Amino acid sequence: MPKKLRILLIEDNLIEIMKMKRTISFLELDHSIQEAKNGVEALKILEDKSNLPDIILLDLNMPKISGIEFLTLLRNDEYLKHIPTIILTTSDNQKDLFECYRLGASGYILKPLKYEDYVNKIKIVLAYWSVNELKVL
Repeated sequence: MPKKLRILLIEDNLIEIMKMKRTISFLELDHSIQEAKNGVEALKILEDKSNLPDIILLDLNMPKISGIEFLTLLRNDEYLKHIPTIILTTSDNQKDLFECYRLGASGYILKPLKYEDYVNKIKIVLAYWSVNELKVL
């Protein structure tokens, strides 16, 4: 049975945040979304070890700490490195793709232009992680 996910969405674009919330609502999913507008905010959220997310959806192009820098910090933290982190970005740069996977990203998804394509991608990703047996400690 699919579980309710605790999702940490790290995204600085308000329209993208609204689009994610709209998609979750449209798909009638019971997942909770916590937002961070940059990596610094996300690291503060992750300080509370009693309420860690099940997955992180991470944009690459952000102020303060880039997505790649955030992923590096996350993977170097013994307590946080196991959290599945899916890159959700507009960057189709092969260098970014390879670097994210080298750093341990759990997925790399290009944000499509058409909303229905976006909905389909998010539906698939969240369906997979809601049945995955990885347990956050």
